[in-house]
Amino acid sequence: MKELHTGRLYWPTTLPQVPDYPSLTSSAKGKAVIIGGGMSGMICGFVLSSAGVDTIVVERGEIAGGSTSANTGLLQFCNDVMLSELIGQIGKADAELFYKRCENAIGQLTAAADSLPVDVGFRKRSSLYFASSEQDLPKLKREYEALAACGFRVEYWEPEDIAARFPFRKPGAIVTHGDAEVNPYQFVHTLAASAVRHGLRIYEGTDIVRHDTSPDGSHRLHSSEGHLIEAEHVVYAVGYEPEELRGRLNKAALNRSYAIVTNVQLETDLAAWHGKYMLWETARPYLYLRTTLDNRIVAGGLDEEEERPTHNRHTQLNRSHKLLKQLQALFPALKLEAEYEWNATFGESRDNLPFIGEDPAWPNVYYSLGYGGNGTVYSMVAAHLLLGLIQGSSTGDDRQLLNILSLKRTTLANS
Repeated sequence: MKELHTGRLYWPTTLPQVPDYPSLTSSAKGKAVIIGGGMSGMICGFVLSSAGVDTIVVERGEIAGGSTSANTGLLQFCNDVMLSELIGQIGKADAELFYKRCENAIGQLTAAADSLPVDVGFRKRSSLYFASSEQDLPKLKREYEALAACGFRVEYWEPEDIAARFPFRKPGAIVTHGDAEVNPYQFVHTLAASAVRHGLRIYEGTDIVRHDTSPDGSHRLHSSEGHLIEAEHVVYAVGYEPEELRGRLNKAALNRSYAIVTNVQLETDLAAWHGKYMLWETARPYLYLRTTLDNRIVAGGLDEEEERPTHNRHTQLNRSHKLLKQLQALFPALKLEAEYEWNATFGESRDNLPFIGEDPAWPNVYYSLGYGGNGTVYSMVAAHLLLGLIQGSSTGDDRQLLNILSLKRTTLANS
C-alpha cells in the first residue's frame, strides 16, 4: 500500500472511537461497486445509496485511513486555476460551468452535513484570497471581474479594507462568499454510517487484485482472499491514478505538501481574525489558513515536487517552522506553537482539473480522481455526475461537464 502521509495528524484525535467494518468473506453482488473508502469513495457511496442504488464500497485498508486523514478541510468553489485563466484554457462557457458546479457541490456538501445526526465540524465560511505582491494585483483584479461577471458572491477589498479587519495589510484581495470548512475525518466516518443506514455495504481490509469483464458486460472483482464481487458498474475512487489505468494519466503529477495545527487560541485573541475567514494567496505554492472549532489554526503549503512523504525529522521541523513563521507574520499577537505536523502526497493534473467520468475503453467503469486542491468539492461533483451515468439520467450540462473532465479531454494533449 502506497504511503500517503507521515507525521502527527490532528483529525484522528477528534474521533477517539472509530467505527469498523467487516472484510469480505464470501461472494457478493450489487449494482455498483466503489473501490476506495476515502473522501471520494464515501461521498460517492452516500450519494448512490441515498438515491436507491444497491452499492458496495471496498477499502483495502480502513475507512478514511488514507489521504482523508491529512485533508485540511477547506471547501472552496474557487480553484487552483483561476476562473479567468480557465476561460483562456477551455473557453468561457465551459469554465463557468465547471466553477458553477463547484459552487453547487458546496451546497450539496452542506445538505449532506446537515442530514447527519452529529456535528462534523461543518461551518459555512467566507474566504479571503489576497495578492501576495503588487505584481499579482492585475491578475487578481481580472479574476474578481471574471467571478463577478459569472454571478458569484464576491467583493474586492483594497489594502485599507483588509487592514480594517485583519492585523495585516495586503495589496488587495478577493472575498468569496459561499465556501465552508469541515472536519474531514469525522465527515467521512459519519457519512459512511449514514450511508449504511441507506443500504450501503462497506468492506474494509478487502484488497481487489483483479478486475475482469464477463461476456454479458458485467464486472467481476476478485479480492486477494479469493472472494468475488459482481456488479454492473465499477467506480474507482482511489485518490490518485490506479494501476488499472496503466499510465494513461501520464499528464498528472504527485507532489508533497506540509501542514501544521497549532495550540488552542483564546477566543478573544482570535477576534482579530475577521469572521474566521479561510485565507489563501496568489503566490505559488500558496499558504492557506483556517481555524478549527476548538480554536486551533490549520496552516498548510510549501509544496514540493517530491512524490513521497518524508520521514526526515529535520525536514519536517524546518517546514513546520516556516509555516508557523508565515502565520505569525500575519497574526503577530497570537501565541503559537505547532502541536500537530505532517506532510502528505497530493496530486495535480497538468491542466489543473480532476479526472471524472467513464473509462473511454471500458464500459461502465468510472473514475473519481480529485487531483488538485479542491478534492472534497470534486468528490461531490463526481458523485452526482456518476449517479447520472449509472441511472441514465445525465442532463445536457452533465454531459458537457463530463467532456471537460474526461480522461481523454483535449486540454491534456496541449498541456
